[in-house]
Amino acid sequence: MKISEKQIELQQKLVNLYKDYQLDVFAGDRACIVDQRMQSIEFFEKKGFPTINEEKWRGTNLTEALSKNYQHIAHPNHAGKDLEKLFQCDVHDFDTDILSLLNGYVVNGGAALRTLDNGTIIGSMSEAMKHMPELVDKYYGKSDKIQEQSLSALNTALAQDGIFIYVPDNVELRKAIQLVSIINHDDNLFVQIRNLIVLGKNSKLQLLQCDDTTNHKSSFNNSVTEIFVDEGANLDHYKLQNINNDSSLVNAIYIKQEANSNVSTNAITLNGGLLRNNVFVKLNGEGAHADVLGVYLMDRKQHVDNQIFIDHAVPNCTSNELFKGILDEEASGVFNGYILVRKDAQQTNAFQNNNNILLTDTASIDTKPFLEIYADDVKCSHGATIGQLDEEAMFYLRSRGITEDNARMLLMYAFAADVINHISIDPLRNRIDDMVKKRLRGELSICDTCVLHCSNPEQEVEFNIDLSKI
Repeated sequence: MKISEKQIELQQKLVNLYKDYQLDVFAGDRACIVDQRMQSIEFFEKKGFPTINEEKWRGTNLTEALSKNYQHIAHPNHAGKDLEKLFQCDVHDFDTDILSLLNGYVVNGGAALRTLDNGTIIGSMSEAMKHMPELVDKYYGKSDKIQEQSLSALNTALAQDGIFIYVPDNVELRKAIQLVSIINHDDNLFVQIRNLIVLGKNSKLQLLQCDDTTNHKSSFNNSVTEIFVDEGANLDHYKLQNINNDSSLVNAIYIKQEANSNVSTNAITLNGGLLRNNVFVKLNGEGAHADVLGVYLMDRKQHVDNQIFIDHAVPNCTSNELFKGILDEEASGVFNGYILVRKDAQQTNAFQNNNNILLTDTASIDTKPFLEIYADDVKCSHGATIGQLDEEAMFYLRSRGITEDNARMLLMYAFAADVINHISIDPLRNRIDDMVKKRLRGELSICDTCVLHCSNPEQEVEFNIDLSKI
């Protein structure tokens, strides 16, 4: 595939931006960060943006998304922006510590980097680089495969801010942490957000990430999150995506788990022009377990791509992948699940499943579950389905007086609920449950606040039908 002139122009613009930033924005970086940035921009300049000529990108064409005239913000400017008006989280009885990013920069609603009574450190990534060098240097940019991805390399080269979370050993946070990333600007923005999350031994964290746009300008959010989960630690992670149809989000998450750790990560994709979730999980200690889940509801010409790589590097680890999608109108999707079981990773249990419903002849999904196994004492399986709504189930519901529209929606909801029910935080599960019902009705587009906003948080969405009949 021939690379467009616009794409080449943007690539060169970003390389030149890095050179300009060296003299100003990055002038205070420590030597190790300078080296990482330099190596990363050299890799990106050589490799360029991903194209459909690459195996992992065959189903997702970035040409149109990269052809727009993007601007870059060198320094944060939140003047005239009232975040409380832009973002309202009205999930009833859902109490969180909220960390907010506006156009790629932390909004300082107090201390930019603060230490809680239990020793947990949360706040701005740029501030952590200045004031927590030992922690940052130990983990930043250390994830496996991070420098093999050209967009992640671009992020490493140009990232200025994001969220930093450090949970010390034996600390269990009782209150969930919510990361809210909002794009709201008069220009089309190209944003590089970098998050680093570290869980100490036997620690516990519930983490909710929200990606939102609050106007209809185009944006390209190239986000990277590194997560390190030490021995016996537990992470419950949710990613909510609700951006406008003119915007693109490439969300890369790198997770490394040590012995007896547990991670559950759940991506809920409700809206967006082009969304891609790259999830890399390395099970690096015996007894580690990972649940990698997702549900996507797409229509019009929206596109979603989920790329999951789970590396079983040691024996006695388990993993479970479950992704479900409903695609309507001319929407398109890609699922590529890859499980690697290394030679010495005996007694591995790894399961992978992707199920899809296509509501029209013009909707499409490209699904490719894959296993690469070098150990012989394992239990592994994979599967994928593509189909329409079950006609027998439709007939059953219609025969009991349920209208065709309600029967269709009920079946779609029951299909998606299999993933939603894995949400362990009750208030969040109830609100997402309501939002999925709205989405299936076609009532939910990007909000003028956040993905969780609802005019009346205590009023549930009702089907007006008996859910027990399914």
